[in-house]
Parts: sequence; C-alpha cells; structure tokens
Amino acid sequence: MAQSALINVIFRASEKAARGLVRDFGEVENLQITRKGVADFVSNADTDAEKAIMFELKKARPDWGFIMEEGGIIPPQEPDGPSWIIDPLDGTTNYLHGIPHFAISIAAIDKPLAKGGKVIAGGIFDPMKNEFFFAEPGKGAFLNDRRIRVAGRRNMADGLFATGIPFMGRGNDDDHNAFLNEMREVMATTSGVRRMGSAALDLAWVAAGRYDGFWEHGLSVWDIAAGVLIVREAGGFVSDFASRDRALTSGDVVAGNPQTHSGLRKTLKAGRDRA
Repeated sequence: MAQSALINVIFRASEKAARGLVRDFGEVENLQITRKGVADFVSNADTDAEKAIMFELKKARPDWGFIMEEGGIIPPQEPDGPSWIIDPLDGTTNYLHGIPHFAISIAAIDKPLAKGGKVIAGGIFDPMKNEFFFAEPGKGAFLNDRRIRVAGRRNMADGLFATGIPFMGRGNDDDHNAFLNEMREVMATTSGVRRMGSAALDLAWVAAGRYDGFWEHGLSVWDIAAGVLIVREAGGFVSDFASRDRALTSGDVVAGNPQTHSGLRKTLKAGRDRA
C-alpha cells in the first residue's frame, strides 16, 4: 500500500530515532555487565531519540505543536492547531534491562484533546523486529505493507490477553489489590495473560490479532494515542473501563475485538466487585 504523506513523515521520524536506539541498546547490554550509569545512559538515549523525532517532524510540519513524554508541551503556532504526540521509547524498563521489546510511538491530532481533538494518524515502530504498525481514520490498519485485523476469537476462554502490572511508585496498596482482583478474574476465565512492558506494542499486537485484548490503568496519552487509532482501524474497540470513549483523557484502557472487549470489561468489573 502507498503510504500517505503524514504516515511517511511518521515513519521517517521513527526510523531516524530507531537507529540511535538500536545502536545504544548494544551499549546498554554492556553496561549491565560493567555496572556503569545504566539509568542515566538510557535517559540520554530516550532524550536523543525524542530530539531526532522532533527534528524530522518540524521539517515536515513546522507550525505543528508537540506533546512529549520527555520534552513536555510545545503549543502549535496557530491556536488550537494540530500537534504531534510522541513517546520516543515506550518500554524504557525493558530497554534498561537489555530486553529487546520496545517501540517508538507517534500520533497526530487535529486540535487539542480538551477541545475535542481527534487522532488523524498514528504509527508504532518496533525497531528490533522492523515492524511498523500504522493507521489513519477510515483507511484501515497496517503492519508494514500488510493489512491487519483484530483476532476473530469470540470466547474469553480461547483468548490471550495483555496488561500492565503496577509496580513500585505506581499506585498505592489499594490500586495494587484492585489490580490483583482483576488479574485473578481474567486468569480464571482465559487462556492466559502476558505482561510484556510496552503499552504501545500491546495495542499494536491487539490490532494484529496476536492478543485478543488488553487492559491497563493510568497510562499517559503518548503511550496510547497511536495504538488506540490502530486498534480501531483494525476493527477493534477501545474504551475506558465504563465503556466510554475517554481512554485518551483518562489513561484507563480496555481494548479488544467486539466480543472480547465486552467480555473483558465484564470480567474486570467482576474482579473489582470482588474487592
């Protein structure tokens, strides 16, 4: 499929940042052995990737704004104009530990989310597997040059689901206990649960039919903006836990195909009600 100008811009920016991340990933593996400032090194790799992305995107759309994990918010030149939403390294903890599962996520919105902005393009690039997932509204979702669709499995018992697990500094004891109740319910009713460490790739894999669903609490917009569009264009549903279209603003995400999305929401509610 011939990619649009917007998707081409996202791909070029992702590819440029990926070169540095892949190069530095080898250094991170060495630093695991020598025990030299691994966290600082990864932080620099993250920041360098974001700068590389910004440089490419600014060349193509100089008047657009930016919403970034590392660099904060830069308003567009025109009030309420379009912006880029950037996560230069989704899966930082994996990267830090030398685990080759991370991605670059870039989305474009037509105006601020607070004023009803919509995602008009999104791309997620996994540089270690050379997989580029992308979508635009009404045009379908793609992995490299192949159209992708969510899985066709209808029963929760046949499904494989992904999630993000709370960790130290993320949530309090009540949050952790609530999650464990959700997890128990999903474990008891499905074929399995995976925690891979990149929400962007979790959503991309739902879109590609590798997972049947995904849920997580408290994500940031740069983690999910591209992935939400890609899942929907692959025929899937994405919502918050109350089935509202507020995932991008609340950070609470449930995704799946039409059947598993509903089943997963009900299963998660049963887990929370058990508390």
